[in-house]
Amino acid sequence: MAALEAAVARAGLDARIVVVDGRDLTAAAEKAAATGVVIAAGGDGTVSTVASVAVKTGATLGVLPLGTLNHFARDAGIPGDPAEAAAVIRAGATRLVDVGEVNGRIFVNNISLGIYPRLVWERETAQRHGLGKWPAFSIALAKTWWTYRALTVRMQIDGESMVRRTPFVLMGNGAYQVEGIGLGARPSLDGGRLAAYVAPECGRLELAALPLRALTRRLSPDVKFEAFTGREIILEPSRPRVGMAIDGEIAVTHPPLRCHIRPGALRVILP
Repeated sequence: MAALEAAVARAGLDARIVVVDGRDLTAAAEKAAATGVVIAAGGDGTVSTVASVAVKTGATLGVLPLGTLNHFARDAGIPGDPAEAAAVIRAGATRLVDVGEVNGRIFVNNISLGIYPRLVWERETAQRHGLGKWPAFSIALAKTWWTYRALTVRMQIDGESMVRRTPFVLMGNGAYQVEGIGLGARPSLDGGRLAAYVAPECGRLELAALPLRALTRRLSPDVKFEAFTGREIILEPSRPRVGMAIDGEIAVTHPPLRCHIRPGALRVILP
């Protein structure tokens, strides 16, 4: 809190800091949005929630990245240092960027089905039982790998239908780099299209090797990893209820998942 206050003061921002938990975040963001500018100070989950309010109200979003990974801030070019990010907000330059929407819910980064939601759920369960972050992650990784089952999903991409059996489906608000040192980064947040990524059905050992193949640029041609883009993508998993990670937060939902891009729907303060 002290570091955040110092960053805001150093930048000369006329801002009031409100500390809230997840249950009160939307209400606090709606109140702040009435001023025309709302600043999300936190990780990607916080940014996603506040961005949803900004889209709904037409407010401008500022971001002070305080999370572990800060994917949205990184891809948007916002500095990772809070003091530098506060200076960007003080400068006040804005740009319109895209957001995705799934069954009426906004996302700024991505949604995923399959192994990743299970991994997050297992990790959070372990942490609720008193384990630290990394021990919980290790146990979650082992359980997810041991209980791994491929997911059968029907996909409609701008009306074209196909069926895939896969460890996961990842759908991004914009295209991701899927190989090399820039793995997981997006070169653009205003391309006006969703991007869907599907890995081939594989065994546990092959599944464990996928991250290494991606980092060493050996996904192609070694792995038949598929990528699609579209303005509207409908996902219909074969299961009646499915776990979904949306900007890192876990939700249980019922198919189908109707996703579409909303070009230029979010005004953000950027460098």
